Amino acid sequence: MSQAKINAKMNESSKGKFSRTMSMADRSGRLLEHLDQLELRVESLREAATAMEQERECLLEMIQSLQNSQEMRSICDGEREELSLTANRIMNRAMTVEISVGILRNSQQNDALRQATSVIDEIVAKLMDDMDGSRKSLTALHAACVTEALPIPIDQKFQALVISCALEDQKKIKRRLETLLRNVDNSEKTIKIMDNQKVNDSNGANGSH
Repeated sequence: MSQAKINAKMNESSKGKFSRTMSMADRSGRLLEHLDQLELRVESLREAATAMEQERECLLEMIQSLQNSQEMRSICDGEREELSLTANRIMNRAMTVEISVGILRNSQQNDALRQATSVIDEIVAKLMDDMDGSRKSLTALHAACVTEALPIPIDQKFQALVISCALEDQKKIKRRLETLLRNVDNSEKTIKIMDNQKVNDSNGANGSH
């Protein structure tokens, strides 16, 4: 075979390889673009599910707050029983909604989450025995979860644990502390109102003599 024919064959072979390589690159690019679009949709799905999860938590908290409100205590027994049944029915309906957004964690993040959760659980266990002290402890934990500097004591050990958690877990820890603080505040108000009523009833009784 002449040198010219050999060169022609080599050129044809090179062109064929080059064409196949470009075709594979184009195909790879299209697949990558498709994956990018799917990733955006997955993140949108996670955000929507997280928003629904937070809405569920908010609804449950609102129902519980209404059940324990002073307004509920101030109505007659018959109306309170009927409203309580309605509130329980709504609560049970809300509880049937199950939303779960999984979080990918490494071993260090798992350990940090376990320790942070344990710290909060210990305070919650003492809540009814020492509400004022527990509220101060929860406030210090919450201060460790916010970026802006607050003029209150910060639990730095807890802050280190939170920083070591996954970002999604950091947000959930902060939300849990905010919910607990609101519940403590509402409980303190209810206790004070009930105590004031007791004092007023006592005064009324003394005045009747």
